[in-house]
Amino acid sequence: MGEKMVLAVSSPIQVGGSLFTPEQLERIGTIVGSSSKIEMTPFRQLYVEVMAEDRDMIAEELMRAGLEVHPAGFVTKSLIACNFCKGAEDAGLAAAVRLNEAIAGIETPTPMKIGYAGCALGTSEPLLKDIAIVKMRDRFDLYVGGEPKGLKTSFAELLAAGLVEEQLVPAVLAIIHFYKANAKGKEKFKKFILRISLEELKKAAIEENLDVKGIARS
Repeated sequence: MGEKMVLAVSSPIQVGGSLFTPEQLERIGTIVGSSSKIEMTPFRQLYVEVMAEDRDMIAEELMRAGLEVHPAGFVTKSLIACNFCKGAEDAGLAAAVRLNEAIAGIETPTPMKIGYAGCALGTSEPLLKDIAIVKMRDRFDLYVGGEPKGLKTSFAELLAAGLVEEQLVPAVLAIIHFYKANAKGKEKFKKFILRISLEELKKAAIEENLDVKGIARS
């Protein structure tokens, strides 16, 4: 028997949340076969077990069905977004789509969850994610360090406020790459922040990117 691997499959960022069509679910089952394992994860992704030699072919077929396919494991997960109940424009659907395209599947020391909420209702529970973006009218607030598991659950803390849409992708990428470059082994993002301090993260990932990334001070 050949080697098996796992693909992370998700539906596109859209009004209504994580929606799969019946045709997409049928296509997943048909492509991977009845003997494959499919797991629904807390990341709003389906983990689909496939044969390693079939990985590229299966990924291409799933993307043709309108699905997103990313690596599983120690990577940034697909953006965990809200249902955009205030409408695509008011809740910033376009910004969320661009952010998801930029960050999903980046190799990281430990798995990272990035959340997005289109308003202060926060129905996607963004402040329990490693990185969180909350749209406030026509601006965005950026939080880091949420921890949803264990006895020490904690909310993410504000890192930068009042960002404009064009600043979101470079700001979040700067945080991810700073974490990758400075984490100790498989250090969780929350522990990484506690070790280096919120102020140091803001200085290195936000303030030092002012000129080259166009990031505004909060």
